[in-house]
Formats: sequence, structure tokens, C-alpha cells
Amino acid sequence: MGRVIAVANQKGGVGKTTTAVNLSACLANDGNRTLLIDLDPQANATSGCEAGVDILDGSVYEVLLGHAPLEAVICSAGIDSLDLAPSHISLAGAEVEMAAVLGREKRLTEALVTVRAEYDYVLVDCPPSLGLLTVNALTAADSVLIPVQCEYYALEGLSKLLNSIQLVQRYLNPTLEIEGVLLTMYDERLQLSKRVAAEVKSYFHDKVYETEIRRNVSLAAAPSFGQPVILYEPRSTGADNYRRLAGEVGHSQEAAVA
Repeated sequence: MGRVIAVANQKGGVGKTTTAVNLSACLANDGNRTLLIDLDPQANATSGCEAGVDILDGSVYEVLLGHAPLEAVICSAGIDSLDLAPSHISLAGAEVEMAAVLGREKRLTEALVTVRAEYDYVLVDCPPSLGLLTVNALTAADSVLIPVQCEYYALEGLSKLLNSIQLVQRYLNPTLEIEGVLLTMYDERLQLSKRVAAEVKSYFHDKVYETEIRRNVSLAAAPSFGQPVILYEPRSTGADNYRRLAGEVGHSQEAAVA
């Protein structure tokens, strides 16, 4: 049974989609059967995996509305062992359309039932909000990975995310846990990055990954070529950072199973 990890932070620009795409690619590159679900209407994870929305027969939108099973929209993400459940701009209206649907918070949970056993990892890229789409991801997930950028106001709004996680734990998914907190856009030359890192570690303690995602040109450029960074520039700092993060995630999974 695959481990479902939601990559979430309602604050935009923190490296959430970059993390979802590149961590998925690195996990798959290590031989893990991996599914990336793009739950963000902006569909950046979809375009970042060589899956142009114009050539797709369906998306997560159809799945959440009950028009198609999840397995019907899954496609290859351009790397061995990595599949993608793509997004589409139409997903932006899903929250309104699902408002009166019974069990709307569990639509993704139900959709995963038929495919989850086929994967070692299922990563869900959440939109930058705490709406119904993110609630669906948290309800379906075993754990949530929280990217935090090493910039001003890094912890701003995190209390709302943690409160949402607690509410989901209380009413929808009592086994949900924090997978880890990931420091992104880290620049060791800046005192600001060091201060933010220290602040995050003092708050989350051992939940903070040892790996820090450093500022890297290749990470910024890879999406424009529709590739994860390990394909676009495999020897880059960004590729190395996400490989190490995949190792940490894999190690924690092995420890949990043991």
C-alpha cells in the first residue's frame, strides 16, 4: 500500500510544486513506483512533468466530480516509475461544484482506493490555499510535507495550516501526521536564511529535514523545459538536494515499516 504524502502550504511561492515534482522524480529514480497527483488548478506540476494539458484525455477535475476513475486519467510523467494524475484549469471551479456533494472532503480518498496498492509513494501537490481541494488531500494522506522558504515572514500563516491539520485529524483523518518540514530557497551566504532556519528548527525540532533546498538556477529553469531537475541538469545543486531529500523520505518510510 503506497504512502500518501500531501505537499502543502497555503502560502504561495514557497517551492511547493518544485518539491512535489522533483521529490516524486527522485523517488521514482530510486526505483519506487510513484504517483504524482496535481491538485492545483494552476497545473504547474502537470506542465513540469512533460505532460501538456492539451494532449490529455482527462484530469483530476473529472475524478473529483465523479466523471472518471483515477486510473483513467493517469499518464506517464516522462520518467521510469513515475506516473502523473494531471490537473486542469477547470479544477478551479471544483470547490463550488462540490459544495453540495455528500462526502465532498473524501472524494480523493475514495478515488485512491483502486490505485494506491500499485504505488510505493503517492505525492499530492496542493493549491496555495486551505480550501476543499487541500482538505481532500489532507484527508487522503498519511502525512503532510510542509515546504517553508528561508525568507521574511517564513512562518506567517503556518499556524493556520497547523490548525487545519488538527481539524482534519479530529474530524476526517485521525492518523494524519507531519511527514516533515522542508527549508527551501536557502542561501548559506545570507544571515537571513540562517536565522529563518534556526527559527523553524526551534519550532518544529526534529521534524525539519536535514536537507535544505538551496537557491539554484537549474531548479528555476527546469519547469520551462517540462522536466524535473534530475533530467534537466542531473549534476546541479538542485538535483543533488532533492536526491538527498528522497533518501531522507525513504529512510523515514523504512523506519516506520520496521
